[in-house]
Amino acid sequence: MSVKIRNIDLGDFPLLLAPMEDVSDPPFRALCKRHGADLMFTEFISSEGLIRDAAKSVQKLDIYEYERPIGIQIFGSEIESMKQTTEIVEKTNPDIIDINYGCPVKKVACKGAGAGILQDIPKMVSMTSEIVKSTKLPVTVKTRLGWDDKTKYVVEVAERLQDIGIEAISIHGRTRQQMYKGDADWSLIAEVKNNPRMRIPVFGNGDISTPEKALEYKNKYGVDGIMIGRASIGHPWIFNEIKHFMKTGQHLAPPTLKDRVAAAREHLEMSVKWKGIGLGIVEMRRHYSNYFKGIPHFKDARSILVTSHNLDELRQTLDNIELQFADSFPA
Repeated sequence: MSVKIRNIDLGDFPLLLAPMEDVSDPPFRALCKRHGADLMFTEFISSEGLIRDAAKSVQKLDIYEYERPIGIQIFGSEIESMKQTTEIVEKTNPDIIDINYGCPVKKVACKGAGAGILQDIPKMVSMTSEIVKSTKLPVTVKTRLGWDDKTKYVVEVAERLQDIGIEAISIHGRTRQQMYKGDADWSLIAEVKNNPRMRIPVFGNGDISTPEKALEYKNKYGVDGIMIGRASIGHPWIFNEIKHFMKTGQHLAPPTLKDRVAAAREHLEMSVKWKGIGLGIVEMRRHYSNYFKGIPHFKDARSILVTSHNLDELRQTLDNIELQFADSFPA
């Protein structure tokens, strides 16, 4: 049965690209979409930044037709600012407005935004209610199990947020205190899904790094779909790899060296075009290690990719990789 967020049909078991700061920008989303992502979200956008018209926040509103369905994710700690932000975001015509109640980073959470709001559930409910009321678009939420081990209230929280009008929830299987350490606990995500009062789609997030794990967690926890974050960095192929494995029980052939170079090169060119040369080059650096994971004796090439500020040198290095490592890496 198809999973739907209002009238947005996401197919039988959708795979979502998680919103990741400085990662899930338009260049990266273009590659993930091509390789099978069913629903994607922007990097999170600061409500205060957007209201002040900060360039970085405004630029994150860039969305493109080929990305649809696409959600714009917002975060903030003030209800009034979040309402204003919702109205600004709605004008850019995304398919979904997603609220970030999960970011564990200190500068966000300690100001009461992101996962910080998990310390004040009544405020979380009030804020969500006001956002739902101020837009015609579907509103969804991304959150965590709780603030710490003593406050894992996600089953109750999900029900309360559904009752005030959210239309899907994505849950990362860790507390804020855990950050990204330890194993994600999906048992509470399953409890949310199996709550007989829940009617909206429930998506699980955390530690899905292989097609086998995706299938295991689908079967074991019964979620409506899976959100993939860190495992997609430098490896946008993961979405189709999971889909193929779920359908056939077989692995897709891994991307060849030629595929990897082509994706990294295209990613770099799009990044530079969208962000400008300086930032475009720097923000690509986190992707290279994963694009070229497993290549022996790659240290020198990697060093150039992650330190050079010269676009022509980077292009040349990428071109050389295919020639230099053709024999040492599976075709």
